[in-house]
Amino acid sequence: MTGIHPSNADAATAWDGPAGDIWADHADQFDAGVARFMQPFLEAAAIERTMHVLDVGCGNGLTTREAARRAAAVTGVDLSARMLDIARRRAAADGLANVSFVRADVQVADLGQARYDRVISRNGVMFFGDPVAAFANLARALKPEGRMVLLVWQGMVENHWFTAFRSAVPGPLPPPDGPGPFALGDPDRVRTLLTAAGFAEPELRGVREPTYYGPDVATAERYVSTMLGGLLAELDDAGRAEATAALHTTLEEHMGPDGVTYPSAMWIITAVRAGS
Repeated sequence: MTGIHPSNADAATAWDGPAGDIWADHADQFDAGVARFMQPFLEAAAIERTMHVLDVGCGNGLTTREAARRAAAVTGVDLSARMLDIARRRAAADGLANVSFVRADVQVADLGQARYDRVISRNGVMFFGDPVAAFANLARALKPEGRMVLLVWQGMVENHWFTAFRSAVPGPLPPPDGPGPFALGDPDRVRTLLTAAGFAEPELRGVREPTYYGPDVATAERYVSTMLGGLLAELDDAGRAEATAALHTTLEEHMGPDGVTYPSAMWIITAVRAGS
């Protein structure tokens, strides 16, 4: 493993600890939750059989495996050792021999020079302590004719799941300039960061799809309560009971024929190296 940049020290501890454990325990729920975004994301990536691909923040490895079915070779990187273990097991179970997984901080990792035809990430690049440093490293790793394709959340006001859950369970809002889930939600900030890191002006395409939380309210409530466990634990008994009731109510309100879903929106960001 490469070193950890000081600005990512807290993130590395969290993702290789309690935060990573939550996503590892609920790998299938998360993948199902954002499944409707996968096809437009892969279409934008346009991965071909001869390509070498880097999957950043690969987590439990679904996007890495999907890329491996289309590419010559794929490397997945993440900060969570436990999620990487799951990713390795699932790739092996699928018989994918053209995949490798590495625990690394892409702000400081040696990713090579002009090694990859594609750099991809599904919800994995919003948490950098120094995003310009991270994206500059990714730009160096990309071949001159290569392409970076990112799937990231739009701003929190465009994602009703977040505002509904945070209304039910109070807590501090993530800063709009990150690190956090909405750190790349502002198109102007995306353009500023990527051009400063050595990319040409990126293209952003909005995609709106429902995010899925479970086939019924009880399943969704167990899942979301785990995601919000840290906030719930900070409340006193009365506050926790009130928040739990409010959470149950919003989940019931969003139960429909396809299960519990909430309106959500992401950007598909496409960028090439400056001068390409």
